[in-house]
Amino acid sequence: MTAAAVLGVAVLRAVPLGGGASRVRLTDGRTVLVKTGPPGAVAAEAAGLRWLRVPGGPPVPQVLDVEPERLVTAFVPTGSDSGSGSGSGSASAAEFGRRLAVLHAAGAPGFGAGPPGGSARAWIGRAPMRNVPAAAAAGWASWYASDRLLPYVRQARDAGHLGETEARTVQRVCDRLPELAGPAEPPARLHGDLWSGNLLWSADGAWLIDPAAHGGHRETDLAMLALFGCPHRETILDGYREVAPLADGWAARVPLHQLFPLLVHVVLFGRGYAARTLAAARAALAP
Repeated sequence: MTAAAVLGVAVLRAVPLGGGASRVRLTDGRTVLVKTGPPGAVAAEAAGLRWLRVPGGPPVPQVLDVEPERLVTAFVPTGSDSGSGSGSGSASAAEFGRRLAVLHAAGAPGFGAGPPGGSARAWIGRAPMRNVPAAAAAGWASWYASDRLLPYVRQARDAGHLGETEARTVQRVCDRLPELAGPAEPPARLHGDLWSGNLLWSADGAWLIDPAAHGGHRETDLAMLALFGCPHRETILDGYREVAPLADGWAARVPLHQLFPLLVHVVLFGRGYAARTLAAARAALAP
């Protein structure tokens, strides 16, 4: 890595962190995060990080430099306030919940709308994702079915990761989405991939990283927090509801909102996630 590669400042040390990311110490005293990836993915992440920086929202690393295959952001060190059980962690979790509600309330031009400067071709992890605003008259249910569930069901079925019967179960969810979706809500400004690994606990609270940002239903971000476990999730929800109460029945809809990321996992990693995806689909149909 040359001096010109990172903001035109000489590098003292670069430490690989995995996944194409490195912690880089510069001669001007700063420590930055340098990530490499496909051009579209880098641009989408940079646009998402900028869009998620809203007054009163969760802290988001500042984008310092973007090139076709490299993103440079401020580095956020992890700290003792990790949300892992201490009282201070609980306080940070509640504050994060309040700030997440502010972020969601910042809104989006429509369901499926991507960040300004982002393209229609976006990413969630290593999977392509389509960010195209739904028609003004379209509600969340029809957009979620057409742009978030059905494309991944087809990919998973065609790859042999879901059988025909399994794919039809998810199709039944799509067919019933208008009745399963709950009360209508305006498009929220979503992180879009808010599993616990993209919530970075630092000494000054919880930061958002690695977004798949778009306009969607706020319950989707909250459901993703539960997908693989999250420290102090109930405290986060308590803080969230202080600012923005949730609609009746939101907890029963968690499996519905988890279907999208689970299908993405089936597409990326195969049948190992098929059983959990089918369980979520059946739970979504249960009401």
